[in-house]
Amino acid sequence: MARRRVLTLLMTSLAPIPLATVVNREIGSMGQNYFRSLLAVGFQGLLIIVCVAIYAVLIQGIATGGDMIGAIWGCVGYTVLLCFTLFKTGSLAKSIFGAH
Repeated sequence: MARRRVLTLLMTSLAPIPLATVVNREIGSMGQNYFRSLLAVGFQGLLIIVCVAIYAVLIQGIATGGDMIGAIWGCVGYTVLLCFTLFKTGSLAKSIFGAH
């Protein structure tokens, strides 16, 4: 989570450079791609929050009363699913905003 915050702060602090290129016809696409990727990073943070919230609800639904082995495998399965979805949030956010 700290890495995501550092990346967002770094991209925001460097925003004046691409902002200056937006008005130029020849290199204006560079600034537009920068802002698309900046929006994608912010949207990826939102997707991560949604994935973790869904994971929390799914983990709470695991009953440990009767079948302990089934509960452990259910927890492992949901954790693997969470890892997969967290790794896919970046590519999903970039594809939604058309960032390179």
